[in-house]
Amino acid sequence: MSNSIAVENLNVSYYGKDAVKDVTFSIQPGSLVGIIGPNGAGKSTLLKAVLGLIPKDKGHIEILNKSMQHVKKDIAYVPQRNNIDWDFPISVLDTVLIGRYPRLGVFRKPKKEDKEIALDCLEKVDMLEFKDKQIGELSGGQQQRVFLARALAQDAEVFFLDEPFVGIDISSEETIITILKELRDQGKTILVVHHDLSKAKDYFQQLILINQVLIEFGNVDVVMHPETIARAYQGELSFLKELLVQS
Repeated sequence: MSNSIAVENLNVSYYGKDAVKDVTFSIQPGSLVGIIGPNGAGKSTLLKAVLGLIPKDKGHIEILNKSMQHVKKDIAYVPQRNNIDWDFPISVLDTVLIGRYPRLGVFRKPKKEDKEIALDCLEKVDMLEFKDKQIGELSGGQQQRVFLARALAQDAEVFFLDEPFVGIDISSEETIITILKELRDQGKTILVVHHDLSKAKDYFQQLILINQVLIEFGNVDVVMHPETIARAYQGELSFLKELLVQS
């Protein structure tokens, strides 16, 4: 079976210090995969390097069996909320319409069909009634749902989400994970940077566990073994083994 994402010997450094070192993995279509690890482990760095948003020192990356420049329209990205300028004066509907631009081509404006798709995506995330609001007026959870709607509007094959559940309400989190599982069932591939270990088994099929180097990649039950997790966290969380045994 062809891989949706293939990463081989990926290395990324900042000012001469390794952030991600010799990471290799491949993900098949129809997978919902979490990237987990302690603070500073390189989770977001890994995601951004795979996307080509930051330079890599070395390594080979393919998405949908092609290099990034050939598949950009098939890739949707939801960044961390703290990396977004929420003061920018743009409406909720216009934010979602941005997701249509990779499909439009150069200098083409959204048509009626594109607006209908954007409205449908807002309805899927239960944000249709807010379509005329300024994006900065929304709560954190509402903003995250809008950005997921923008990704849905792109009609992508591969989705990358960086810490989508941080600082949002329970209802928004449930809405987002439900949609991500639906995308998985449609054969899409989803890669998510995630921090809450207690929910990893419920949310993901597979996990990438890193702490600069790849500690483990595989099915959730394998990666979430207490000894495996402890190797990555290196005693950082004293309650970790007890938490995992209980889960």
